[in-house]
Amino acid sequence: MKILQILPELNVGGVETGTVDLAKYLVEKGHYSVVVSNGGELVKQLESAGAKHYVLPVHKKSLLTIYNSIKSLRKIIRKEKIDIVHARSRVPAWIAYFATRKTNASFITTCHGYYKNRFFSQVMGWAKLIIVPSEVIGRHMIDDYKVQSRSIRCIPRSVDLDKFKVQKEFAKGSPDKVVAIVGRITPLKGHIYFLKAMATVVRSNPYLKIQIIGDVPAKKESYKRELEVLVKRLGIKDNVEFLGNRSDVPELLSKVDVLVLATITQESFGRVIIEAQAVGVPVVATKVGGVVDIIDDDKTGLLVMPKDTESMAKAVLRLLNDKTLAARFSVEAKKKLQEKYTLDQMATKTIEVYEELLRSMNILVIKMSSVGDVVMVTPSLKALRKKFPKARIHCLVGNEARKILHNCPYLDGLIVYDKKHKDRGPLKFLKLASKLRKYRFDKIIDFQNNGTSHLLSFLSFPNESYGFNNGKYGFLLSHPVKNYIKEVPAIKQQFQILSKLDINYNENSYLELWLSAKDKQHARQLFDSEWMGNATNIVGINIAASAKWQTKNWPIDYIAKLCDLLTASNIRVIITGMDHDRELAQKLLSLTKSKPAIFVGKTDIMQLAALIKQCKVFVTPDSAPMHVAAAVGTPFIAFFGPTDAERHLPPAKKYVVLDKKLNCAPCYSGYCKILSHACIDDISPEEVMKEIKYLMS
Repeated sequence: MKILQILPELNVGGVETGTVDLAKYLVEKGHYSVVVSNGGELVKQLESAGAKHYVLPVHKKSLLTIYNSIKSLRKIIRKEKIDIVHARSRVPAWIAYFATRKTNASFITTCHGYYKNRFFSQVMGWAKLIIVPSEVIGRHMIDDYKVQSRSIRCIPRSVDLDKFKVQKEFAKGSPDKVVAIVGRITPLKGHIYFLKAMATVVRSNPYLKIQIIGDVPAKKESYKRELEVLVKRLGIKDNVEFLGNRSDVPELLSKVDVLVLATITQESFGRVIIEAQAVGVPVVATKVGGVVDIIDDDKTGLLVMPKDTESMAKAVLRLLNDKTLAARFSVEAKKKLQEKYTLDQMATKTIEVYEELLRSMNILVIKMSSVGDVVMVTPSLKALRKKFPKARIHCLVGNEARKILHNCPYLDGLIVYDKKHKDRGPLKFLKLASKLRKYRFDKIIDFQNNGTSHLLSFLSFPNESYGFNNGKYGFLLSHPVKNYIKEVPAIKQQFQILSKLDINYNENSYLELWLSAKDKQHARQLFDSEWMGNATNIVGINIAASAKWQTKNWPIDYIAKLCDLLTASNIRVIITGMDHDRELAQKLLSLTKSKPAIFVGKTDIMQLAALIKQCKVFVTPDSAPMHVAAAVGTPFIAFFGPTDAERHLPPAKKYVVLDKKLNCAPCYSGYCKILSHACIDDISPEEVMKEIKYLMS
């Protein structure tokens, strides 16, 4: 694998040390390791281990600098053919997130801090997989950043035992005791409370040495001066040493009697704790964040509440005065360290996450239109699943069509777009886009191909998006299909998009639907209500197409005559339709001598499918029930006139198309301009009856 880690700088610090340690390990295991930062003291160490370093100003929050860094980082990703970009801080994460767009690299983050829930920090939760160093940080990302739990991977930080092999010897301890605090000098690390606690300890240990290892960031110099004033005021100036940043921390720790971690906010982990434990130094730490994962109170160390200087002083004195207790803590802590926190364990788990990331793929299919169009997408879903058998595939569907794909075996989930109600309006639209981003889709296949779907694809921030370049919003897609053929059947049209993914059209592609036991039971109950439970010769007739397509409808008196012809041939008839067709159904009953079973408005789409499946033949205008009949394998007769059968006819084994092919057809109009409606009216009931008998034979 080719791994690129990106962080602000490579100076002394827990994040920086962990980055270098992992880079070394990757090289040792035969992987290619690249690090991008603004440079620092650890660059030489990194490069001497065989890793490559690039200098970019990824520590600056300037928008112009970030924009330029995105372009520069993308060039590095392409030049080095990087597989994974691992961001370890927020500004680098913004840069990495957008730099990986339109590249083959995957994006991953490690949350090293307990970030405040602000927009600037949100990017740390935008990766498909997110590494956290402790359970506290994992829960924070789930609860406050709304990251899905399945995206979280908990990998504690580690310590290189070869680097911290110098050991503390309690029996040979100097009479002069040493207590140390290690870390950047910032208010959050609690140095003020540490010093106040040490003032208490000094009263009974006047020769105590208090070491402050670490230095202030450039913008915190005033805070250090504040600490120096406090040291004088507390009367411990002769005891305290400010040692600054040191490269010999292992040697310094080996001479320390107690290490204190005094952090006052949620600590993501507490790397210095395990470094001290590696050399055998007992630890007193505040009970914050990931610290509780490391220290078992009164077994591997002592925990005190943040800012509680009295308890901190007592805990330090307890360890200074009881060498046996300190030694026991040291032994128990080292056992736990070797079980959980070694470099080999951290690096091995990280590589496993990298491999999982490269194997994983999240795909979204967008098809939000009518019921019939959604049925037509099932062959494409099957082809996608065959091409990507281990991918997580979701489909974005409209509210009315969601039931069609509810039991689809090719999908891992559905996302419903309720345009008329819940998702209505621009703010709800943006909220939906935000929801889609949380799925971290690698690929989006847009079969809807309109402005709304293309914009949703873009705002979902996938690595790749596919659809037709329709001349309006196609530029929003990363892989638009240009010069596509419009005048082809819908399924073949979909495969023009799938061909970009090396998925070719199969002539044997058929529609599918997946009926539940409840759907079948509902159909049986309807048949029983009309004394048709044992009927074998059943013909279904769809009374009308959708309300906006009146030009597709066969005359109601023709339907009445066909019902009488079928009944005369001992064929039972059922009439299907939507809720708004009830009045039309009553008119039909007034026109026919026979009394067909009226199931208009009594089914949802899948219950309708269960009804149609029991029919020997189904008669329908060009509409969703035609696609349903094809999907459940029922022979059908379809009326075409205002629309083109070559474009809209679903693939099926047994069917008849009745199309008079007039000069004015197909007009694709819901209103007949010449007022004759001959394209449909010229289809006679006798002609339909003849085709029904043909299909039934």
